[in-house]
Amino acid sequence: MKRSTKVVALAAALALSVGMLAGCTSTGGSASSASSSASSSSAAETAPAYAAQTGKLIVGFDSAYPPYGFVGDDGQYTGFDLDLATEVAQRNNWEVQLEAIDWDAKDALLGQGSINCIWNGFTMEGREADYQFSQPYMLNEQVVVVKKDAGIGALTDLAGKNVITQVDSAALEVLEGDQSMLTETFAKLDQIGDYNNAFMQLESGMVDAVACDLSIAAYQMAAKPDAYVMIEEPLSAEHYAVGFKLGDEETASLVNSTLLEMYQDGTIEKLCQKYAEYGLSFDNWVLKEAVS
Repeated sequence: MKRSTKVVALAAALALSVGMLAGCTSTGGSASSASSSASSSSAAETAPAYAAQTGKLIVGFDSAYPPYGFVGDDGQYTGFDLDLATEVAQRNNWEVQLEAIDWDAKDALLGQGSINCIWNGFTMEGREADYQFSQPYMLNEQVVVVKKDAGIGALTDLAGKNVITQVDSAALEVLEGDQSMLTETFAKLDQIGDYNNAFMQLESGMVDAVACDLSIAAYQMAAKPDAYVMIEEPLSAEHYAVGFKLGDEETASLVNSTLLEMYQDGTIEKLCQKYAEYGLSFDNWVLKEAVS
């Protein structure tokens, strides 16, 4: 019995030793695999996701920014810029992926490759050093909209009034920059996530004015012509362009040439007519020739 017990004990010890050795080998393999996986993940995060190289255009857009990007009556994403992006992708044999994003997170998403362009009424002025831009394609202005019966007819009439605009918008940049002296006369300048809610607040009387893009103003006034009026004097004039990650010159160049081709064959005019009821005008299209 004693000898048998010793044999069993020895066998158990040997089995444990082999198991530990196998475990060490397995752990080493897992660590190597994890290290390789982490390395691959890191490489994926740092590798550029340029559409010209990957064949996939991933469009970041604000889904509450009509007529450039919004949810249609059928519940699907639609808009002038989304139509432009889809047609450009098709003509370049790229897959297109439309990603509704939190506008505040656009830079982080572009940096990590979750999107590879920002295409949604994106103002280029003042941002030229931060993005690789296409040529400007649409003229725009920053304007102020008020209720029709408010008795506000000029920018100077906004003194003592509550004004609202979108977070991280071109209008906010203008009001905090070139028009900061005007802003100092306001009772308050509020910021909100999207313009649909901003106009709901204007309609309810929670604010006195909305500072926004001309296209947004035109859309809201077309939808409710008896409710709103736009102050004739604009806050600023600017242009829309497609924003890519710095260094993505190839994709930007291909988008430029494709948009120019679409202008020349009449596609742009047809798309502008499609969204004319939303206040979009073909007269504001500016990409009509190649710029060297």
